[in-house]
Amino acid sequence: MIYRLHHATTYDYANPVVLGTHFMHLLPRERPGQFIREAQLDITPAPDNRRNEIDHFGNFTTTVSLTAPHKQFQVALSATVDVLHPAPPSPERTLPWEDIARTAERRVETAEFCLASPLAAPNDDIAAYARTSFPPGQPVLVGLLDLNRRLYADMKYRSGITNTATTATQVLKTLTGVCQDYAHLMIAALRALGLPARYVSGYLRTLPLAGEVKRRGADQSHAWAAAWIGDEIGWVDFDPTNNLLVSDEHVTLAWGRDFQDVSPLRGIILGGGRHALRVNVDLDPVLT
Repeated sequence: MIYRLHHATTYDYANPVVLGTHFMHLLPRERPGQFIREAQLDITPAPDNRRNEIDHFGNFTTTVSLTAPHKQFQVALSATVDVLHPAPPSPERTLPWEDIARTAERRVETAEFCLASPLAAPNDDIAAYARTSFPPGQPVLVGLLDLNRRLYADMKYRSGITNTATTATQVLKTLTGVCQDYAHLMIAALRALGLPARYVSGYLRTLPLAGEVKRRGADQSHAWAAAWIGDEIGWVDFDPTNNLLVSDEHVTLAWGRDFQDVSPLRGIILGGGRHALRVNVDLDPVLT
C-alpha cells in the first residue's frame, strides 16, 4: 500500500515568542515493510538554525531554534510511504515465551527493551495481568495476540483522562485512556515477564477499508507496541487500541522505550503567554 501522509502542528500564541528551541521526531523512518519514497518537513517561521540527526534508536530527529519574535509556530510534514509488513508465522508454531525471555536480556538489540522505563515500568499487578495470557509453555505469538485482544476488551478508549506523563501503573488502575496508554500497559506487561517490548509512534489510515469501522486513533498521531519474538522473526507490532496485528494500515514514525523517547514535538520558549494547539493528520492511500 502506498500512502500520502500530511501532519500539521500549529501553535498560536497570545503574545510574541522571543526565543524558541524545538526538538522533533517527525520524519518517518524506514524499516522492514516500510519504504519512504519522499519526505519533507516545512517549518514556519523559517528557523535561524536547523539540525537533522539520528538518535540512539535510529530515528530521525530535527532540532530548530528561532530568535525572531513570532506569534505562530507551524511544522508541516508531507511524505509518501510504501507499507507492507511481512506476515508473521502461524502463532502456534512460535517458540514458548520462556525461551524468548531467557535469551532476550543477553542480546544487544533487545536488552534495553526488557528494562523498565519511566512510563512503562512493570510491577506485581501488571505481571499478574500479563500471566493470564502467558501460561507456562504458551507459544509467544499466541500469548501476544491474546494480550492484545484483552487490552482492547478491558480498556475504555477515552481522551482527556490521561496525559503524556501517565504511567502504565496508573493506566492499570483505571483501564481508561488513549493509544499511548494502551501501548504503555502492553509494553510494561511484556517486560514484567522478561519479554522485550518497545513503543512505536506513527499514524493510522484515516479512512477505513471497505466494510470496516473507522479505527480508534485515526486523524491524529497514533501509538502501538512491538515485541521481539526470536531471531528468525524479529520484531512484530501490535495495536491494542484497535486489536490489530500491524500490517498495511499503519505508518511507523519512530520507536523507543516509551513515549518520552519519541515525543513528536517538544521544546522551550521565552514569551508567548497562553497558547492554542491545532493538529491535523491525514494518511490516505495513493490510487495507482
